[in-house]
Amino acid sequence: MTHWTILLAVEAATSTAKEGGLFDFDATLPLMALQFILLVVVLNAVFYKPLSKAIDDRDDYIRKNSLEARERLTKAEKLAQQYEQELAETRRKSQATIAAAQADAQKIAAEKMAQAQGEAQVQREQAAQEIEQQKAEALSSLEQQVDALSRQIIEKLLGPELVNR
Repeated sequence: MTHWTILLAVEAATSTAKEGGLFDFDATLPLMALQFILLVVVLNAVFYKPLSKAIDDRDDYIRKNSLEARERLTKAEKLAQQYEQELAETRRKSQATIAAAQADAQKIAAEKMAQAQGEAQVQREQAAQEIEQQKAEALSSLEQQVDALSRQIIEKLLGPELVNR
């Protein structure tokens, strides 16, 4: 079987060599060139132009979205910066308000303390006056009782006749 294959290959080689070789320039060459040109035109019309259009459209879409994204990012950064500034300003205002409220509270507390101390001083003075008044009353009452007791003692010792003189 191998023998027959070798014989067929040798016979085919000798018959091809007789016809003109590897390149044969007869009527098939212009026909093949025309077929190639038609294939290029059809492929260009059917595949390459729509593919190029799709690629260009996609490129435009990506470029447009990229620009919009950059604009949105810039706008978002500006808004974030503005919000941070507003937040800082609000914090400063709130701290100032808190400081003012604390100062007012301390002032009110100091006034209340002074008022309470004044009231306490007035109450102490009134209590001292009442104590002095009660002391004076107690001393005068005590003097009267001492005088009465002294009289009674003298009357008992000397008798009531001598005392009344």
